[in-house]
Amino acid sequence: MAMNNILGLFAQSPLKPLQKHSRKVTECSELLEPFFEATFNQDWEDAERVRAQIINLELRADALKREIRLKLPRGLFLPVERTDLLELVTQLDKLANYSRDISGRILGRQLVVPEQMQEPFRKFLSRSLDACRQVRKVLEELDELLETGFRGRELKFVNNMILELDKVEDDTDQLQVVLRKTLLGLEQDLNPIDVMFLYKCIERISILAEQAQRVGSRIELMLARA
Repeated sequence: MAMNNILGLFAQSPLKPLQKHSRKVTECSELLEPFFEATFNQDWEDAERVRAQIINLELRADALKREIRLKLPRGLFLPVERTDLLELVTQLDKLANYSRDISGRILGRQLVVPEQMQEPFRKFLSRSLDACRQVRKVLEELDELLETGFRGRELKFVNNMILELDKVEDDTDQLQVVLRKTLLGLEQDLNPIDVMFLYKCIERISILAEQAQRVGSRIELMLARA
């Protein structure tokens, strides 16, 4: 094999397309904030516009996922296990899928979060999205980690970032308790089916943080094997 081809194989990093996929997934999830703001105002036209953007980004994330699966090298020069990377992409992609699902459920019923719940709901949603953002930050740091041979101060730094995901997920759990308690006090004044959908919506948003934590665990496992 020509020397430039060998060097090309060594120079290839599977992390670049993974980082690109992560940014697209996070961008998709973050649109839930303007989406819910539109629903708070009962501006369903704007909500539908934002949901269309969510769908578009979710489809683009899907395309990137397929591209990674098809083009990820099978040779000997990957710095991490190929199976770990493929599983990481699968888990990461679920964040975009959940975002599409949440917006679809809300828009389909034109469900409005009660005004008394909107402020704690904003905090809850924002903290859940912090978990998605933290995953993106961790993945952006992996290039530096690759250069150090997955050891040293950079490894400790990345591991601490992954541990931060646990804190974010714990915060989300606490905010979810507050939100559920608020909803419980409003149940008798609301449509019972709306109440059911609201509880389901809260659950799905909490799953965003849980899924981000799972991605962090996959990264941790991948680094342990590197």
